[in-house]
Amino acid sequence: MFIGRHTNKIDKKGRISVPKPFRDALGDASASIFVFPSFKFPALEAAPRSFIEQFVANLNAAHDLFSDDQDDLASTVIENTHELACDPEGRVILPKHLMEHAELGDEAVFVGRGTRFLIWSPSLYEPHNQRAVERVRARGATLPMRSTEKGEQ
Repeated sequence: MFIGRHTNKIDKKGRISVPKPFRDALGDASASIFVFPSFKFPALEAAPRSFIEQFVANLNAAHDLFSDDQDDLASTVIENTHELACDPEGRVILPKHLMEHAELGDEAVFVGRGTRFLIWSPSLYEPHNQRAVERVRARGATLPMRSTEKGEQ
């Protein structure tokens, strides 16, 4: 799982270290990450290959081939996804247009989302996070906890 927040520096070439806990969650130190511009936030969505494979399978199962919804989601996510290989030090190079989308400068915050993570500019992430906390408090949001064990609830 990708959990927590980790801030790392970005060098002049666009290289940034994927946080060690996130590399560990990938399961392979030399694994690639798949990154695309978030269509909800000024941030980058990032995930392991298994997430992208699941996304494609769900996209094809949920929508008729060539339907507008299938086409739009494929255009928004799949067409804009970049496979970024980690170097031996666990760094990736962020393409310039992805850095521009997320308004990244000399550092980024990696934010765990369980099966994927987001990469934010720290100055944009903090107000976003504050608004999310305020919305949760205002709604009194809860989450029923169900066991993932077979036969238990």
